[in-house]
Amino acid sequence: MIRVFIVASSSVSRAGLRSMLAEAGFEVVGVAQDVELLDEALLDSVPDVILIESTGGAAENGGQRLALGGVAHDFPVLLVVEQLDQAQLAQALRAGVRAVLPREISAEQLQAALRAVVAGLIVANPTEISALLAAPASSMNDVIPLAEPLTKREREVLQMLASGLANKEIAARLAISDHTAKFHVASILGKLGASTRTEAVAIGIRHGLVLL
Repeated sequence: MIRVFIVASSSVSRAGLRSMLAEAGFEVVGVAQDVELLDEALLDSVPDVILIESTGGAAENGGQRLALGGVAHDFPVLLVVEQLDQAQLAQALRAGVRAVLPREISAEQLQAALRAVVAGLIVANPTEISALLAAPASSMNDVIPLAEPLTKREREVLQMLASGLANKEIAARLAISDHTAKFHVASILGKLGASTRTEAVAIGIRHGLVLL
């Protein structure tokens, strides 16, 4: 059973999502009114995925984005927005969010997206993702050599990042501490010149460090 934590500012939305997911066989392990309350709320629950319904459209405030970025490093996050645009999609993916979907999606689509996110996939509207990935062909060929190569262990961790594993999952797979896993991730970001895990994976793919 997939464990879901719900974040929505409206009590009506929280109740509706909780009811819909419970009927579909999901377990709702907690709810919160705001993203900034997640750190404290998650102390009492360990979800498989966090479902966030945003009412701020593409112009979410900076504080919420920062909080969301931190949470997305440790848990798969699915973000539902009122107005989907390329800028918000790109920003969310850079923060580590696994799925960004418009609010008008059906219950069946939302349930399928949650399952896909837990399975390690990235989910987005096909039209938006196609536009986001449209880039000059030359940009993919201009690969700048790394200033410092990744170690064997760092290459292992990078491959796990590409598979969508969180720090805790990486630590469990490698039989290391959470702190060590975070240290490896930070080292990878530094060596690749990446600001997020998603960007590190993209750079790793261009350098042939990630097997698809």
